[in-house]
Amino acid sequence: MSIQIGTTENFDAIINGELPVLADFWASWCGPCRMLMPMVEALAEEYAGKLTVLKINVDEEPGLAARYSVTTIPTLILLKGGQVLDRSVGARPKHLLQAFVEKAM
Repeated sequence: MSIQIGTTENFDAIINGELPVLADFWASWCGPCRMLMPMVEALAEEYAGKLTVLKINVDEEPGLAARYSVTTIPTLILLKGGQVLDRSVGARPKHLLQAFVEKAM
């Protein structure tokens, strides 16, 4: 499983890489974020080598959250070539998350 931790220092390099990126904006105190975590981990395994999964803790990286106008968590943002393709707010079932990720494939 290749989940990376998104920080101000590495974020731009990762989102401008070759692979599409699923950016998960979350916080440790967020119940729906914790519910979503196993599904995000499963997607990271399922799409290994095809998708970069990036977790951004909004408490530790408020600038990144502000940059993407993340006001509610969990927020998933799908990026390709540094550009936002789509976003999803709130916990969703795995099959909807898979359909969401497939937009970048």
